[in-house]
Amino acid sequence: MRISFLISLYRLTLALILFLTAGATVAGTQAETDKSVRSIVSGIVSYTRWPALSGQPKLCIYATSRYAQALSREDGHSELPYTPAIVRNDQEALAAMCDAIYFGTESPAQQLDLISQYQGRALLLISEQNPECVIGSAFCLIIEDDRVRFSANLDALSRSGVRVSPDVLMLARNSKHE
Repeated sequence: MRISFLISLYRLTLALILFLTAGATVAGTQAETDKSVRSIVSGIVSYTRWPALSGQPKLCIYATSRYAQALSREDGHSELPYTPAIVRNDQEALAAMCDAIYFGTESPAQQLDLISQYQGRALLLISEQNPECVIGSAFCLIIEDDRVRFSANLDALSRSGVRVSPDVLMLARNSKHE
C-alpha cells in the first residue's frame, strides 16, 4: 500500500511539474504575441496622418479583442503613439469620438455598419478577426500560432480619410512580414 501511495505521489508531482512548465511556455508565447500585436498596431498608427488632428489619435479598442489589455496599458518601455479607450459596443465607440478603431470579434459586416455611422470623419480601422481583409477594416492582423502579420485593404484605406506611409503598405504586401 505504501509503495502504491509513493508511486501516486510521484505521478502527481510529475504531472504538476509538467503542467507548470507547459503553462509558463504558453504564457511566454502569449506575452510575445501581445508584444507583436502592440508593436504592429503602434507602427501602423505612428505612420498614419489624419487631416485635422493635433496631438495623439484616440484608438478605441473593442473589449472583445484578445489583445485589449496589451494595446491599452503602458508597458514602461515605450510610450503609446495613441490614447487608448476600451469600448464595449458601437454606441460607446461613436460617443468616444475615435480617430482609430481596433475591432476584436466584430464581423466585417458589423465593421461596415459602424463605418457607415462615422461618415465624414477620417477613421483608421484595424481588426484582428478579418483574415480575408476584403471588406471592413483597412488593416487586418493575421495571427497564427505565435506569428503576427498584417494585410491591407486598399479600397477601405482610400475611403478612410487618413494617409498612411507607403512604407507600411509595402510591409503589408510582404507576406513574410512579422
